[in-house]
Amino acid sequence: MALTRKMLAAMDIPAEKIDEIISAHSETVNAIKEERDQEKAEKEKLKEQAASLASVEKDLATAKEELKKFQDAGWEEKLKKVQAEYDHFKAETETKAEKAAKENAYKQLLIDAGVSDKRIASVMKVSDVDSVTLDADGKIKDADKLTETVKAEWADFIVTRQEQGAGVSKPPANDGNGGSQPSRAAEMVAKYRNEHYGNPKED
Repeated sequence: MALTRKMLAAMDIPAEKIDEIISAHSETVNAIKEERDQEKAEKEKLKEQAASLASVEKDLATAKEELKKFQDAGWEEKLKKVQAEYDHFKAETETKAEKAAKENAYKQLLIDAGVSDKRIASVMKVSDVDSVTLDADGKIKDADKLTETVKAEWADFIVTRQEQGAGVSKPPANDGNGGSQPSRAAEMVAKYRNEHYGNPKED
């Protein structure tokens, strides 16, 4: 039953007291309503959280099932196998790169030592390139000593690399035997004459 002014007046309560009672009653009712609304909101929030928790638990259960399947499939062994294959590939790649660098450096050393271009491939095949050590700049350590060794071992393949002018005359050597092979001195004379006076015309 609602509390009204008419009811209070029928109970012979003074008018000024009726206003106080009605005001206090209204505040109480409003507080109760506010508390009720808060409880209702809390219940709705709890329902949402419960639903979310149920979804998370479902997802967790699914994840556990997938993980179990993955473990049953021997994922650890597969992972180890993949890691081993990667390590092997990495080591193989680094070894090939190092070997290529050594071969290029050794080939350049042969060229600098004067080995004939036609003989470099043959020398490379029988040389122990793997024993060569490179420095941080990719150059052969103790290159001078190795160069001397190359010159001694492959002396027959060493050629003199020099620039020559075009049309150098090479007259027969005056060796008294009528030989056709010019001497070194004759070559130098002919080269000097050609550079300063031109190539002499034959009669």
